[in-house]
Amino acid sequence: MKMILQIVLSFMKIGSMSFGGAYGAMAIIEKQIVEINGWMSIAEFRDLVAIDELTPGPILINSATYIGMKIAGIPGAVAASIGCIIPSFIISLILIWVYRKYRRVSYIDESILSIKCMATAMIFSTFLTILLSSMYHEGAVDFLLLVMALVSFFLLRKYRINPIYLMLGCGAVCLALSLI
Repeated sequence: MKMILQIVLSFMKIGSMSFGGAYGAMAIIEKQIVEINGWMSIAEFRDLVAIDELTPGPILINSATYIGMKIAGIPGAVAASIGCIIPSFIISLILIWVYRKYRRVSYIDESILSIKCMATAMIFSTFLTILLSSMYHEGAVDFLLLVMALVSFFLLRKYRINPIYLMLGCGAVCLALSLI
């Protein structure tokens, strides 16, 4: 029961700090799960992020459910999911009420701009963490991964190719090269 309470409280912290959505929260999840609680290694966390990208549904809830399941089985999965949802739900209700009541006040616009800046910084931090931890394997740069990332970025920006096709294509290339 102590572990379930610890899971709920940890994910309530994560849920209450998840400005910017799932990508913004990934840095917070990593710190809480890898560094503070030691429930996963950084390699396991990296794998979790990759799996979350491929599974349907909200990334934050998928992460919470997976981590809770890994730590304490089904009760842990339920505890982590609920802990993650409750703060966001309460904060959203409060913010909606405040916005509706005071939307014409200039401080509200400035506050929303500040929140956007914080969310952007958190998302960029997560991007850099995942990029740097993925690009280096055993002290060396993974050039195949670097080339696929750059080509994918180019194809996304220039030709607006569906990201699912790019993920499947990159997976097929990696699979083919591992079989050679």
